[in-house]
Amino acid sequence: MSEIIAGVEIPETSAAAEATRFIGESTNPLLFHHSRRVFLFSSLRARAMGLRPDPELLYIAALFHDTGLLTPFSDAEQRFEVDGADHARAFLLERGFSASAAETVWNAIALHTTPGIPGRMGPEIAATNLGVLTDAIGVGLDELDPALVEEITAAHPRGDFKNEFLQMFHQGLKQRPDTTYGTINADILEHFVPDFRRGSMVDRVNGSAWAS
Repeated sequence: MSEIIAGVEIPETSAAAEATRFIGESTNPLLFHHSRRVFLFSSLRARAMGLRPDPELLYIAALFHDTGLLTPFSDAEQRFEVDGADHARAFLLERGFSASAAETVWNAIALHTTPGIPGRMGPEIAATNLGVLTDAIGVGLDELDPALVEEITAAHPRGDFKNEFLQMFHQGLKQRPDTTYGTINADILEHFVPDFRRGSMVDRVNGSAWAS
């Protein structure tokens, strides 16, 4: 029987089931519940805006979007968003998804913290960003039916989300501070790491190899 939460059907495909198992087993309850809420909020907000994302691709993007904080895909020092995007793309390609589908999910994850761009892209990319904004910082929460929000948080409790979420970011970023340049992730390290100094474009221009 289909699993339906707040009027949103959880995809029942084999890839979606595998993704659910993988995230449930390889991350932690905070990230699992957050990722599932992101899918649900993404779906509701997409519906309200007339967007029609592919539910399976949206679900996998939502489940993998923060995995780079806990399960880095690459040995290279790179943004956590790219780690998660790389992991999701490999997951899809290994299961026979098209390169186009894998690229859509890659973009949805890689851009999920980037302001102003996802909304101009495809529905899966835009919807992932909308769901992240709703669950992480409450954007658009007041536009949703409170009963549906209550149903989502009953199925996937928030607990002490604000504090634990910020701590998860801190732990996931503190060993790769340079990857936060030019991103909102620098906000996390600036708050938690006393001697952290965020890089600036002014410093880079003034410190470049050019004489003028």
